Amino acid sequence: MISRARTAFVLVIAAQAAHSAEEYVFRLFDVFGPARFVSGLFSSNIAVGFAVANIAIVSFGVWCYWARIRTSHPAGQTYAWCWTCVELANGVGHIILAGLRGGYFPGVATAPLLIASASYLGRRLVVPRVG
Repeated sequence: MISRARTAFVLVIAAQAAHSAEEYVFRLFDVFGPARFVSGLFSSNIAVGFAVANIAIVSFGVWCYWARIRTSHPAGQTYAWCWTCVELANGVGHIILAGLRGGYFPGVATAPLLIASASYLGRRLVVPRVG
């Protein structure tokens, strides 16, 4: 994987970290059942469980970078594509939920960061030598 794709992957993980922080501050776990469910798997205190789950997600992204992307591991491209798809879906999903709600939905402010960084990563993976 070339340098720009590696950099793009780091941007995706940074966008996810910002997104997770927004979701926590604006308490996604209070308004979105699936977030509450996952949070409850980690702790009986939903806020703590949500924080733990999101720290785990971002930590997994950092591991993916250090163990698979940075080292040009044969599976690195697959990990990068998985993150690309998940973050695109995450960003689009938050925008759709905000639209359905008719206003702010926790995570919608950073959703464009997810979409932009994941799109950039996807572009680097498809056309690695361009730009």
